Amino acid sequence: MNTQERTPLFSRLKNGLKESIAHAKGELTLRTVEVPDAPPEIDAETLAEIRAQVAMSQRVFAQMLNVSAKTLQSWEQGVRRPSDASRRLLQVFCEEPEVLCRIVGLPIVHLSGVETKTLSSGVRKIVITRRSATSARSARKAVADA
Repeated sequence: MNTQERTPLFSRLKNGLKESIAHAKGELTLRTVEVPDAPPEIDAETLAEIRAQVAMSQRVFAQMLNVSAKTLQSWEQGVRRPSDASRRLLQVFCEEPEVLCRIVGLPIVHLSGVETKTLSSGVRKIVITRRSATSARSARKAVADA
């Protein structure tokens, strides 16, 4: 176990003030980073269609996202919305499904026609741009079976 002694508050404040003064004098440059956008929204129908397109059961898809099958079911039925962390993971899956599959040990899958778009309201949303009759039918069936 790591038993490092914590630096006293006064010393940390003093050090912070010294760094601020050095920055104000131009002796120290602070690194700046841009905060990423919030994860995109996803609606129940789109989520069900994505799962149907990759031919995963609710149980397998839920395990890949590290949520319960009941939670995924409630998302697909529109009863609940995925958390920000879950939406970020869904974004990664929609953009690079092979990465997430490889990490969790599932066979590699491919998605087509799934994009993150910025709507006229400024909200970013995961959407299906090309719906095949089969995937739309599968998505409706997946929601009905849930």
